[in-house]
Amino acid sequence: MTSPPYQPQPEPTPPDPARPDESPSPAESPAPGDEPAREWWEEPGLPWKTKPTRADIACLSWMGFASLYGLILLPLRPLILGLAPNVLGSLGYRTGLVMTGALGSLGDPWWPLVTLLGALMSMKFDWIFWWAGKLWGHGLIEVWSGRSDRARRRNERAIAFAHKYESLAIFVTYLPIPLPSAVVYAALGAAGTKLSKFLLVGFASSLFTAGLYVYLGWTIGEPAVAVLDTYGQYLWYVSLAILAGLLVMAFRNRGGNRKPTIPGPPRV
Repeated sequence: MTSPPYQPQPEPTPPDPARPDESPSPAESPAPGDEPAREWWEEPGLPWKTKPTRADIACLSWMGFASLYGLILLPLRPLILGLAPNVLGSLGYRTGLVMTGALGSLGDPWWPLVTLLGALMSMKFDWIFWWAGKLWGHGLIEVWSGRSDRARRRNERAIAFAHKYESLAIFVTYLPIPLPSAVVYAALGAAGTKLSKFLLVGFASSLFTAGLYVYLGWTIGEPAVAVLDTYGQYLWYVSLAILAGLLVMAFRNRGGNRKPTIPGPPRV
């Protein structure tokens, strides 16, 4: 008895790319663990959508430095106010400028120089947030807004105000009113405001408001100096209380899986 002749089996045909309903076999499917790991710059809470450039890293680093500067000076400001109010005024702080004016009314000759330096130092970090707006548009503002509807509405009003008034908006940020100055600066950078105009209007506004604070202290005069002398007896306690508060906040916020955050503007 003879065996039937050998007949070759047809080779399996690959799936037709025109028919998406044909899926590859389980052996060809990628495993769940084969998905590429997320890069650090893709983490939520960062303002960019693509891999950051050197300019992005530099701008973010400057923002971190500005935040650290304000944090370090926060517990030192009461000490500087009590020991050297002219120095605090030269750094652009309002209380220091008021006390400079009060001392000037009693014959202190340094108030013009302190006013000029204070005006310059008041705007020392403003360009960083203008630059951030130019680099990232409203991405930075969206990060600051987070998931808070209240913060989002407040920032949207600040953006609309900056776009409508521009120079006036810069001036208003130097007044003691609850307007988020960093949001205004970032919005102007995103809108294409020239840096030269931004800095010129900012310096004029800063110089004007610094003069107002010095004039306020000059008008108060000797009573303000007397209050400062009394305050000098307790300035160490004030600084230590502020430092203790910062340590408590740091202790409460430590640990946990915290998303990367963008530092906000320093308080003046």
